[in-house]
Amino acid sequence: MNIIMDMYYDDINEVKDGEIPTAYSQDDEFDEDFQEELKKQYKQQQQQEAKIPVDVKKFILNFHKILVEHTYHDLGQIYEVSYNKLTEQYYKNQPWPEALVIAPLVNNDVLFLVLYKELYYRHIYAKLNPTINDRFNSYLNYCDLFNYILAPEKPVDLELPNQWLWDIIDEFIYQFQSFCQYRSKVKSKNEVELKSLRERPDIWNVHNVLNVLYSLIQKSNINEQLLVNKNGGDMMEAAGEFGSKQLYKMLGYFSIIGLLRVHCLLGDYSLALKTMENVELHNRNFFIRVSACHVTTYYYVGFAYMMMRRYSDAIKIFISVLQYINRIKNYKTLSYQYEATAKKSEQMYALLAICITLCPTGIDEATHSNMIEKYSEQLSKMQKGDLKVFEELFTYACPKFINPAVPNYDIMENTQMKPTLHQCKIFIEEINNQYLIPTIRSYLKLYKTLDIQKLEEFLDYESIEKCKNQLILFKHKTCQRKWESGDLMSGEYTQTTDIDFYLKQDMIHIKDSKNVNRVSELFIRQINKLEDMIINVKK
Repeated sequence: MNIIMDMYYDDINEVKDGEIPTAYSQDDEFDEDFQEELKKQYKQQQQQEAKIPVDVKKFILNFHKILVEHTYHDLGQIYEVSYNKLTEQYYKNQPWPEALVIAPLVNNDVLFLVLYKELYYRHIYAKLNPTINDRFNSYLNYCDLFNYILAPEKPVDLELPNQWLWDIIDEFIYQFQSFCQYRSKVKSKNEVELKSLRERPDIWNVHNVLNVLYSLIQKSNINEQLLVNKNGGDMMEAAGEFGSKQLYKMLGYFSIIGLLRVHCLLGDYSLALKTMENVELHNRNFFIRVSACHVTTYYYVGFAYMMMRRYSDAIKIFISVLQYINRIKNYKTLSYQYEATAKKSEQMYALLAICITLCPTGIDEATHSNMIEKYSEQLSKMQKGDLKVFEELFTYACPKFINPAVPNYDIMENTQMKPTLHQCKIFIEEINNQYLIPTIRSYLKLYKTLDIQKLEEFLDYESIEKCKNQLILFKHKTCQRKWESGDLMSGEYTQTTDIDFYLKQDMIHIKDSKNVNRVSELFIRQINKLEDMIINVKK
């Protein structure tokens, strides 16, 4: 059973690591020169093997031993600690040894080499600049990995740490995203690269990527398991033969989060949230095990809400995950995910600042202080309707959107920024329609009743009709669907601002729609606490 490809997979099976697929081979003849080249490469391979540090050889042999003996409980330490330490010590600015070099150490174990190459190419993407060969070969390796997991009729005997399983799905989507942007930079490509790209449009094809994610979800019965769990049942009832295995169960769950991400990158926010219909955000039993998964989930859910003009829900999501990041920020690791989480945190503060400007809401003091510290100047400008600042923060904090279609390589034009500029344009058009809402709210907060002519003067409008249109717009834009529980697409329409008003003739009647906390009560409680502390100290 071929999960990822149909028409191309026969060729891919023949491709070895470090080689370009056969479509790029310039000479298939095994002549004397070619034989000499093989000998030369073999000699180089032996020299490279001799250069591998002793600690790295021990790591590879130990890693291989765990896979052979199925002592998977030791794999977490190998993956999360040993691998990162050796990377920092020996390969901070250079690639790990190629799979071809270390193959003799592990008796050419196919499964081990596939897993090793997953780490090898991920390191290149994280620390170095991948070549077109790296991009192609990494994709082919993922084909081998996912077909190994999905093709058999019985579950494979393999267990990997949850962190690694998440990293596999996360990196798979990242490399797909990176490749879409890479091939869109047509101007910087030479003829060999363009020829390679033209001949293999299947490499990192969006349908193949989506097929992998949907296949993992289907194989694991994860949606059925989550639905049973949501209704209070036992997940094992719906797990099936594959879903009862941790490998398939967690890959299926992480693939749901992967689909959320991919659909956001493609600009389909409704479908992105729809894929999460069986995931309960408040039930953190799954993704709380992997911090990076937790952060990614909330980032993309919050961003999807923001783009769907559900600012109140976006604020709630961003605050929740930012509080979580603040709790775990002291647990620094060597994993590349730590840096990614820190960057996501900065981006979410920017998105939160945008949402707070568009939908003023009271938030906890710690999050508010952090946001003010980072974006106080931008907040002030956005509240005055500076669209340029909205645009700057959006382009900084949004995902790197992609165009999944293969570009026209005959037109020397770089198009990698077009999807992001398109999404930014849509967002700014929406902001342009409502940027006066915070200003109108600030005026309405000062009065119980306000003559519309006076508001017209405040806004410096030329006609009362235009002012009335803005009030209607205010009512419309501050009425948003608000999620409480269940499906993320669900929710009741409610007024999200803290004031309400109605227009009677030419008089605006205003009332607070939310109870205001009494500051005096807070001070009284704090004074009583202080007096109790003083009494206890004197005792």
